[in-house]
Amino acid sequence: MERICRVLQGLKPALLMVLVQVAFAAVNILYKLAANDGMNLKIIVAYRFIFATAFMAPLAFIVERKNRGKLTWTVIIQAFFCGLFGCSFAQNAYIESLALISATFACAMANLIPAVTFILAFIFRMERMELASTKGKAKAIGTLMGIGGAMLLTFYKGLEINNGSAKVNLLNHRRYYSHAASSHGHGRILGFFMALLNCLSYSSWLIVQAKMSARYRSHYSNSALVCAMGAIQATVFALCLERDWNQWKLGWNIRLLTAAFSGVVGSGLMGIVISWCLAMRGPLFVAIFSPLMLVLVAIAGSLLLAEKLYLGSIVGALLIICGLYFVLWGKSKEMKAKKLVPSETEASQEVGIIVTSPTKDTCSDNSRVDIGSSKK
Repeated sequence: MERICRVLQGLKPALLMVLVQVAFAAVNILYKLAANDGMNLKIIVAYRFIFATAFMAPLAFIVERKNRGKLTWTVIIQAFFCGLFGCSFAQNAYIESLALISATFACAMANLIPAVTFILAFIFRMERMELASTKGKAKAIGTLMGIGGAMLLTFYKGLEINNGSAKVNLLNHRRYYSHAASSHGHGRILGFFMALLNCLSYSSWLIVQAKMSARYRSHYSNSALVCAMGAIQATVFALCLERDWNQWKLGWNIRLLTAAFSGVVGSGLMGIVISWCLAMRGPLFVAIFSPLMLVLVAIAGSLLLAEKLYLGSIVGALLIICGLYFVLWGKSKEMKAKKLVPSETEASQEVGIIVTSPTKDTCSDNSRVDIGSSKK
């Protein structure tokens, strides 16, 4: 029994990140449905972080009222940049790239996030290359396999897979948000750079968030603070570009569901989980799961939006899963080498998650986080 507890303890970060990608895939589908209903996506982004802040602020106040960490100016500045890189700028850059280039190309650019994160983490000494070791080769090969699988899933179709049992089409052939077909010349170049900026922004957020999580270990307050910064930035930006108040109205429809779910679950609860995983395993571990969302969106699109499923999607999904296995295996060997995996006795006694900073200068500080009340 103790051995099983130990195994589950080791698998907890991976299972949590799979849950994150499931939630993000659901947000992606809801984005499509809200845009199909005619809602401005910049307003969706603003509402997303408003709902996230409204949910996370009271939750953080209740859960961490007795053990909240000290809020310093350094933490506030880090939260500002987390809100910028991970919330307002990244989301708006992504939807702008969708408007200027094809959605296929925009998604393909987003699949570079693991590689960019790996490079940034190596530059900031949060990851080691160690290509001479087996675990280092496994991480490098797994990262390349994940990117290759995502590219294959995006660009190669192959034979169409007949899923005749899927008859649901939530879009109902209404207007779908896409201006890619009309973009040429300078618009396509701008779209390329916006997609690249989204990739760089998200990767930068993972690096800054890892630093912030190591310094400010009150993860509920951490997530609430980042969401608040993102809400302010995204709302100001949306108000500057969209002053038609009819676009800001929310009824009991798909717009409200999208704003509430993407905010409460996609940014609020998942922000807490990502913060935990960053503190436990580092930015590369979190980034390598990003292509998994493509697989989930492809499956959901085939089942719910009557989108066609192709052989390339299946092969690409298998490559992504194999790449994930390689990286997880390499990271587990690395964690064991650093003696960060708890012993069987510790695993049986622990109630919460062991949070350990991935950085050298703070690796001696450990804290326990109770996740009983967070059940994304």
